[in-house]
Amino acid sequence: MNNSTKRTALVTGANKGIGLETARQLAEAGYTVWIGSRDPDQGRAAAETLSTHGEIRVVVLDVTDENSVHSAAAEIGAAHESLDVLVNNAAVAKVEGEGPPSAVSLETVREDLEVNFFGPLRVTQAFLPLIKESPEGRIVNVSSKMASLSPLDDPESIQRAAQRAFPVFAYPVSKTALNSLTGWLAAELADTPIKVNSVCPGANKTDMNSDPSGQHPSEGAKVAVHAATLHADGPTGSFFDIDGPAPW
Repeated sequence: MNNSTKRTALVTGANKGIGLETARQLAEAGYTVWIGSRDPDQGRAAAETLSTHGEIRVVVLDVTDENSVHSAAAEIGAAHESLDVLVNNAAVAKVEGEGPPSAVSLETVREDLEVNFFGPLRVTQAFLPLIKESPEGRIVNVSSKMASLSPLDDPESIQRAAQRAFPVFAYPVSKTALNSLTGWLAAELADTPIKVNSVCPGANKTDMNSDPSGQHPSEGAKVAVHAATLHADGPTGSFFDIDGPAPW
């Protein structure tokens, strides 16, 4: 058991994109950061790119695999007495079969939910005992404003969504479920120092978003790092982006 008082963090899906940048920024802030990656080679390659930014470690972690998640929890638990930060970043936005509710493939909905909702739930349950050992545990769920239900109160918003060139349903609903997890878990842990929040990193140029107008993932990572490093008087059970509160 490592009795070091250095703060520790785990970022899932951290071998690329926003996850990689979140890991980098947390390492630069002084955390020992574990890169969670399904592919060990990709995880090691990512760690190598961050080797000059701080203390980086790699753990094989597939958020859809119960055994993988519990093995990762055991490995990190053997190295540290606690986990200070969990960033549930791993996500998927399957294009094939996506569409409006009347036409979306049920398999696409299942796959998005498996990674984007059941994955964070599975990981959080496995690592919560370690997080409870931290004096200031933080759980960050990387979400999206597409998850917001508030626009559904506006008929014009509904019409605009229906007229989009490629309407989607599976991805937004998976993030809506993730936001629900944030609220319920924050309520459950309200009498502890643990803070649980959802964040929207905005539109970033990643494998999931090829829009050339998107920002660099390092910008999107800033809001995740902010939520991961909140002071004791910071919010919990909230949803926000870099500019402030986002609508549920």
